[in-house]
Amino acid sequence: MSLPRLLSLPAVLALTAAALLTAGCAAGPGAQAPTSSADPSSSVTASADGAVGAFSDIEAVWLDGGRGLAVVTWGSSSCPPEVAEVSANEQRIDITLAGSAEKACTDDLAPRALYLDVPDGVDVSKDVELRVAHGARTDHLDLDALAETPPERDGQPQASAGWFEDDGIVLLTWGSSSCRPVVESVEPAADGARVSFQNVDGVCTMDFAPRATPIILPDEVERDRRPFTLTLTGGGLDAKVRVE
Repeated sequence: MSLPRLLSLPAVLALTAAALLTAGCAAGPGAQAPTSSADPSSSVTASADGAVGAFSDIEAVWLDGGRGLAVVTWGSSSCPPEVAEVSANEQRIDITLAGSAEKACTDDLAPRALYLDVPDGVDVSKDVELRVAHGARTDHLDLDALAETPPERDGQPQASAGWFEDDGIVLLTWGSSSCRPVVESVEPAADGARVSFQNVDGVCTMDFAPRATPIILPDEVERDRRPFTLTLTGGGLDAKVRVE
């Protein structure tokens, strides 16, 4: 098996920044963000073998203009689940999560976001049902229809962001999978929020992968502003991204 090629950090940051500079436009003022809702009958249940672990809530949000989506779970920040399988049947997407490869997990409770492309045949201009299986538990969620089907991507994929709670945002960026963005701080800004990221020190694998980063807004950020913009700084992510 050949080892992944390594790219110098400046080159990776330049590649990521190029994708961010053209971050897409969001819906206009007053437009509602896509919503999702978990099955109210769901309860916190660990998987039979403990592989996935228990979490109390699950959400989903459109990203990349409807070309992809993110599933958000809450649990140990050091042991996020992984997407094991995805399939689609008309307007239903079945997602199976697998446990983290880590055997020891930190005892915290944090949002973890998993990105996946929307399977072929699913019409995002109509409501979409998600069935997310993780261990012995299955959650049913609904994603509201988008205004239109996204056009074919022209050039590199762009950064995007979407609401998953009143104070929760998933930010989608593209770059090295081994140098994922790490949020350092979130502060109020005139048009939304300023998000600072830790600067990466070292080398990164030379792939170009989607990275879904959950962001929780502090109380002092005005969340009702529309359009809402994230101003990204640090970590090679200097750009503005509209939250859809």
